[in-house]
Amino acid sequence: MSRILMLFTLLVGFCGAAQAQDLQTLLQSHAEEVAKPGRRTVTAVLDDLAASGLPQVATFLEQWQEKNVWQGPEGDFHFATEDGDNLLLTDIDTGVETTVPDAGFTQIKPNGGVRRVIGTALVQFQLMDPDLDRRTTAVASIARRPEASQLAPLLASIDGEEDSALRDRKIQLANFLSARFADAPEDRIAAIQSLSSDVSVEARAVLNQILTTATEVAPTLPEDQNIATVLTPGADISLEEAYGMLVDADLFAPLTQPDAIKAALADNIVDGRVGDVPVAQLNTDANRARAYAQLAHAGTVPPLVTSIERDAALSQYVFFEAYSEPDAVITDAASAALAGAETRVAVGQAADLTLDALSLASIYFLAAIGLAITFGVMGVINMAHGEFIMMGAYTGYVVQLFIPSYTLSIIVALPLAFAVTFGAGVAMERLVIRHLYHRPLETLLATFGISIALQQLAKNIFGTQARPLTSPAWLDGAWVFNDVVQISYIRIAIFVLALIFLCLILFVLKRTRLGLEVRAVTQNPGMAASMGINPDRINMMTFGLGSGIAGIAGVAIGLYAKVTSEMGADYIVQSFMTVVVGGVGNVWGTLAGASLIGFLQKGIEWLNPSNTLAAQTYMILFIILFIQFRPKGIVALKGRAAAD
Repeated sequence: MSRILMLFTLLVGFCGAAQAQDLQTLLQSHAEEVAKPGRRTVTAVLDDLAASGLPQVATFLEQWQEKNVWQGPEGDFHFATEDGDNLLLTDIDTGVETTVPDAGFTQIKPNGGVRRVIGTALVQFQLMDPDLDRRTTAVASIARRPEASQLAPLLASIDGEEDSALRDRKIQLANFLSARFADAPEDRIAAIQSLSSDVSVEARAVLNQILTTATEVAPTLPEDQNIATVLTPGADISLEEAYGMLVDADLFAPLTQPDAIKAALADNIVDGRVGDVPVAQLNTDANRARAYAQLAHAGTVPPLVTSIERDAALSQYVFFEAYSEPDAVITDAASAALAGAETRVAVGQAADLTLDALSLASIYFLAAIGLAITFGVMGVINMAHGEFIMMGAYTGYVVQLFIPSYTLSIIVALPLAFAVTFGAGVAMERLVIRHLYHRPLETLLATFGISIALQQLAKNIFGTQARPLTSPAWLDGAWVFNDVVQISYIRIAIFVLALIFLCLILFVLKRTRLGLEVRAVTQNPGMAASMGINPDRINMMTFGLGSGIAGIAGVAIGLYAKVTSEMGADYIVQSFMTVVVGGVGNVWGTLAGASLIGFLQKGIEWLNPSNTLAAQTYMILFIILFIQFRPKGIVALKGRAAAD
């Protein structure tokens, strides 16, 4: 390690300085090693190249590694590419290009091992290259194939790194390499301890590499090895696997299997007997074992090894796992660091799951809040609510066809989707719903038929393929906290939109005359009518408001999910569950229901990630049980309406 650091220091010190000799002259002093490189001989060439400080060395190493170096008839070296029967030569010092016949030129073809050695040396040059892309490539190369020889040049390149992101990456990789390859144990321990706060997969992989173990067997527990754990045959390791280790070590013969005993007996029947045991008596394990033992004693078959002999053999040896790392202090530090990292990962996974659940809850809240208003005020089971979500999403798609700016199109689409679905909701209430009040079965069938008609209408207009509703560029990507916790910006936007709508709906219901009338009709329609409130008008406005909110939810959901004619069906069941579980006709109940279902669904998916359909089934079963114990929902209505 110190030798590599010295060479790299020479390289850095001489970089940019004028040299008395050119690269061609230096190569001629190692002409045989360059022309026919080997893994042992190439090291001397690379050492002299590093010490020379010549700026063209990095380019030469790249071309040498890629087999683009040719030797001419006079023994000089060139970069060359074939062009028919000619070669396009490039002078390795001046870069002057010439075309010559290929006669007398020999292509230098280093083997794979030499090319890896050249690549390692090349990385040391690239770490200090003025080109940021080349430095980034060198760091990525180290990350792919970490080696002890890369630590010294990597450390030397950190102070001079101008790019802050690349500098941080170099420091991280230096910690990884130091944890595995640093010369001083205290340096390794310091690097290992720093990895306890790093939740990246790379950091945990480094710690696991330090804690690599091998299963071994010995007559007694060796004192010169770093023992990880002692294994008990039959508990920590199977009896068959443990005895197999003894067999592989040529300490004992393989266990004689019943089929092998039967085959050996069948091959050695003489005059109706095997040894002194008649064939008719070979129907028991004891007689077969006795006959086989006689054959083994005569040397006809291998010795009989039974489970009794196996157990006796296992009792004579100790089975254990030994660390590949001989220093117990290092492995203890790595174990503690890995435990700390895994704890942080577990906390991060819990936080990530919470963010996903909040995001899903906000989507369910947007989808269900309109239904909560109509269902709570009017008692109407609107099976076409999902199609209002679909109409809002398609409104956003149509707006983007005319407004190319995705940001402006979303700003226009939100109020326009509200207007379109508000009008559609009012029309539906005036034409159909108002004639079916207090007839829930007919209302359900009618709205279900309307939902099918709206789906077919959407298919006729937009086709069956999914249509894009593109989010603005500033919503692309994700907010990354670390390798474990991250959330997409589009989900954050939907969450913020849900909060905005929660505040707006609460303001409308609590601070406006319309909200006061809606709450009055919700609690006692008869008393509200006697106070001069028109319940019929309130029902119409309420249904339109709920439908308009569904349209806005459709724009938000369309940015996250596919926009198709069936997209509403994906949310209608969850919307009804959200309303019923949270409490009919209550905004806070809808929020509570959306949160419960969102967290419940994500929790079940985390427990059973391979089967999302099962997660949906379990969630519905839980909801059914929940309603049995709390039929009015989490937040039940108060007053006379609660007794209806």
